[in-house]
Order: sequence, then structure tokens, then C-alpha cells
Amino acid sequence: MKLFDIAHSRTGDKGNLSTISVIVYDESDYDYIKQKLTADVVMSKFSAIGCTSVERYEIPSLGALNFVLHNTLGGGVTRSLALDAHGKSLSGLMLDIDI
Repeated sequence: MKLFDIAHSRTGDKGNLSTISVIVYDESDYDYIKQKLTADVVMSKFSAIGCTSVERYEIPSLGALNFVLHNTLGGGVTRSLALDAHGKSLSGLMLDIDI
């Protein structure tokens, strides 16, 4: 099953950091993604685009996990030559994870 089957995502940026929140549609799925969607799993998905480390924060009251991904934005918005310098499309990569 893909993560997008049970959750949606939002992204943000700060310098060369990307933040990606994963929010379950149904609160009963929160414990499942908490178990399956570890920082290591996310790191393995994003290492191909230069990510060097991942931190995970749990937000049970929202049924959400928030991930901070380091070095994913090509140096940051003002330095990156990427078409998506803010990393908004990274939520699609996150939701493509098999859980």
C-alpha cells in the first residue's frame, strides 16, 4: 500500500531544510503510520536527492508526523537552480512511500 492511500501531505522550506508533514485521513491509521514511517524509511527515499539526515516529530493531536529533511533544496531557495526551489513537490515523493 502507498502512503497516499491513507494520508495527505504538506511541505515547507527554511533555507536548505524541507519540512514535510504527513497527516492521516482517518485517525485510526495514525498508530500504523507512526510504526511504519520512520526517519530511516524517509531517509532511504530522499537520500537520492541529497538528503543527509531526517528528524521526525510526532503530533498525535493532529494525527500527523512532521519530518525535517536536511540538505534537500539545493542550497536553499535563493541558491537553488531547481524548478521547484521551495520543494513543494517533495510531498509527492513522500506519499509514494510503500508502507
